[in-house]
Amino acid sequence: MSIPKISEFTIRRNANTKSFQRGEVYYEAGAVTALTQRSHQLQAEVEGSEARPYRVSLSFDEQSVTSANCTCAYNFDGWCKHIVATILVCVRQPEIIEQRPTLEQLLDSLDHLQTQRLVQELVARYPQLIEAIDHHVSWTIDAVTKQQSVKPVRLTSINSKPFGQQVRQILRDAVRYWEDGYEDDPISEELPSVIQTAVDFSERGDGYSAIAILEAITSTCVENWDDVAEYGGDNDEIVGELNHAWCEAILSVELTPEEKVDIQVNLEAWQDEWSADFGMSLEALHQGWDEPALVSVLEGNITERGVWEGEVPDYADDLALIRLKILERQERYEEYLYLASAEGQTQQYLTMLGRLGRVEEAIEAAQTEMNSIEEAFALAKTLAEQGSLQQALDIALSGLKLPGNSQYELGIWTSDLALELDNREAGLSATKAAFQVKPSFFDYQKIEELAGDNWESVKIDLLKTIRTFGGWETASAKIDIFLHEGLIDDAIAIVTELSSYYSELIHRVMNAAIPYNPDWVIANARRRAEKIMDRGKAEYYYYAVEWLKKARAAYLESGRKADWSSYRATLVQSHARKRKLMEMFKQRGME
Repeated sequence: MSIPKISEFTIRRNANTKSFQRGEVYYEAGAVTALTQRSHQLQAEVEGSEARPYRVSLSFDEQSVTSANCTCAYNFDGWCKHIVATILVCVRQPEIIEQRPTLEQLLDSLDHLQTQRLVQELVARYPQLIEAIDHHVSWTIDAVTKQQSVKPVRLTSINSKPFGQQVRQILRDAVRYWEDGYEDDPISEELPSVIQTAVDFSERGDGYSAIAILEAITSTCVENWDDVAEYGGDNDEIVGELNHAWCEAILSVELTPEEKVDIQVNLEAWQDEWSADFGMSLEALHQGWDEPALVSVLEGNITERGVWEGEVPDYADDLALIRLKILERQERYEEYLYLASAEGQTQQYLTMLGRLGRVEEAIEAAQTEMNSIEEAFALAKTLAEQGSLQQALDIALSGLKLPGNSQYELGIWTSDLALELDNREAGLSATKAAFQVKPSFFDYQKIEELAGDNWESVKIDLLKTIRTFGGWETASAKIDIFLHEGLIDDAIAIVTELSSYYSELIHRVMNAAIPYNPDWVIANARRRAEKIMDRGKAEYYYYAVEWLKKARAAYLESGRKADWSSYRATLVQSHARKRKLMEMFKQRGME
């Protein structure tokens, strides 16, 4: 599979200015090595500040990068510099990427004996693998088929014991973790993956194995949760995951009355013992697929009440989505559409019409039923995948006028599509919509390019937007824009009270402000430096000296060398006993 075409615009949009600039430096320096691609995954090593290179992993589909991870400690907005450097190689030098076979291709080239030897050698080298192999074999090797005279042939439950053991171990590890004073919740990180195993079986059509796994997971949680509860362990998230998984498993098989009773008894008992809520699963067990109101809807008889004859429960939407998931899996598309329409699942209804190629129906329905940005975005992407690009653009532009939480994502997507269709006006409108909710310097420049002769009037609105936009997370974008426009006072207003944690942003503004407002630079830099020096924390003296260098530059730029000398003398007198600080003064040109 070839790597999708990724524009540098996309890279800039997914990384902040600093990361892109440093990533480009890393790329130019040839820091990216060992690039290997296996199908839709790419790995690379990037030389950095540590002795060992950082490892970058990319996953992608035919259109874009779907995930990007790096072993570095970067935890700020967007891609780190190592990811940027790697993707720049993909864009500019794809020919140096080594194509390697996938795991499936490698295994296919081995016979049975060679595969066994490979596994044995890997376990000898990595002994911990034996636990994963043992777990996998123990619950897959025992799967058998059970024949009953009064029931159709079904797959029996797999050996569910290892799942209970795995859950028990997760709970025990969590208790030890909390006893050691850690505050994170390892249960919510690890247990969902075990529950997902049951969901995977449901999705493959093996609901009975899913039910067996869920019985083991749920009963083990209930039996051992008191130990977890002592440390404040909350079961709400896990119960929610289990409730959804139980519901899908129940609706994925044809249960006998006896089986339904057994499951009901267990769910009700677990509810009482665990103070849990399995109401949705119990309702699914009660309704199955034979509830008269549901049957009527699936036949196309849609009423305002949908599938509910009585009071509509809070979980109605979740239950409907699970049913739709199963109907789609079974390729029962007309029933899918009937149920989605009856239950008000507009996004699912519209996108299914689009996926079925019923584009005109989807567009007509959207005119009266589309109520959110998210619904418009989903439909627009579906239409684009079907090749109906102009219709997708029309829907996306309409969606930008609707309420929702995806205005930025839809705006950027719409802009890219509009430019692909050579519609600069629509591209400008969509980019402006994105900028209104998430200002960035990159999009500011893009709008400037698209606005052409109208830029000056457009700029007034953009500057008004960022001046009224709150939140520290946009500080970097605001400063980029204000400095670009020479609006030093606006940039100063942002950083004056910012924590010194944002020293890089503050230094940038100070550099620009030295010839424009040296008094502000002197006052702000001195305040920050003196705070560090007065505390006497030697490990932070470096930062104090960096602030003083800005103050010194402002003094000299404004022709006040004598004032700087006087101030420096005062500092030396006050902090003379701080040898490390005094040595830094000499080494860093603080004369």
